[in-house]
Amino acid sequence: MNNDISAARWQQVRGQTRTWWGKLTDDDLEWIGGKAERLAHMLHEKYGYIQQHAESQSDRWMRDHQDDRVAPVRQSPPLPTV
Repeated sequence: MNNDISAARWQQVRGQTRTWWGKLTDDDLEWIGGKAERLAHMLHEKYGYIQQHAESQSDRWMRDHQDDRVAPVRQSPPLPTV
């Protein structure tokens, strides 16, 4: 499955990508360029993820950020008061 992000969209989300994976440098993000395979490579290299995990994380990130519809963060329900 191709989860690459367009160049224009990548420019919009690369800051979020850097925030999420702080070990990635600007040069790394430039090289990745929205390519899922390249992101997986950098996750493997910088974080020591096994290749399968790196690919899974990369595919999920790219899929979730292909367009403006990013899944909202789930919040826990409030705790009951006593």
